[in-house]
Amino acid sequence: MEAARNLRYFLAVADAGSVTRAADRLGIAQPALSQALTRLERDLGVKLFNRTRRGAALTSAGEAIVDDIRLSVARIDAASHRAREIGAQRGGRLTIGFVSAALFELLPKAIADLRREVPNVELVLKEMSNAEQANALEKGEIDIGMLHTPVAVGGRMREKLIASERFLAVMPSSLPVAKDGKVGLKELSEAGLVWFPHDQLPVIRAGILSAFRQAGYEASVAQDANRSLTVLACVAAGCGVSLLPQSVQALQFAGVRLCEVRDGAALPRFELSAVWPHRSRPTLADRFAALFAPYEAANG
Repeated sequence: MEAARNLRYFLAVADAGSVTRAADRLGIAQPALSQALTRLERDLGVKLFNRTRRGAALTSAGEAIVDDIRLSVARIDAASHRAREIGAQRGGRLTIGFVSAALFELLPKAIADLRREVPNVELVLKEMSNAEQANALEKGEIDIGMLHTPVAVGGRMREKLIASERFLAVMPSSLPVAKDGKVGLKELSEAGLVWFPHDQLPVIRAGILSAFRQAGYEASVAQDANRSLTVLACVAAGCGVSLLPQSVQALQFAGVRLCEVRDGAALPRFELSAVWPHRSRPTLADRFAALFAPYEAANG
């Protein structure tokens, strides 16, 4: 595919800052690379590089499209891989991104169900943050993500809500609790929160802090932690307290206790959704997503 090859040549020169260096890295003759760039510029009707003896620098037009071209090339690579898998008549390869919360129950069950339906499927599992999954979905690096919503993902995507959980308080075992075994927002605000970084789950984080303010307390995040297990470790170490979805009860973690939040009605729900690209033909990702019962039907 000449068009795809020319896009790769464009990225090589943009990254190397020189036609000569890019030609060396690509293992092709410099004149051939220069001609390919000229054809690309002619097809697009714009100049993409300012070429001097010192190298090749992107023009404003080149700067405007370089990220889009990088994304397009990543998607072409992903599509080529899928086509080769189908041509080889394999069960297919499915790359799944997931957040920690999916490990507790949903992901293991879905994998077992998929293997029963497609015994020779090849699975690639990647634990990733929300932001990492959104980026990977856009670039075609994963076929489906299991992540917390709401989340912004570029491109045409399908989304299916597969869980919506209430929060439990996570506290160091050394901290005393009331006789009813519950804890209030006042005590949590005073201890300081251990939670995910702002860029990871900004909407949920804002909803939690808003619930404290509605109750008349000002809470702050004392310690960022980017994985659920890291949150638990930080709480056990006395860095603060936390709020995690009720599915965390599946874990046994020394040094922490889980408590109901007495006045936590205003806390947001912790949603988990499957997100995957919208394709014109059914894909293995569609089949995997279908294994999850719609949340409303399962919990209505």
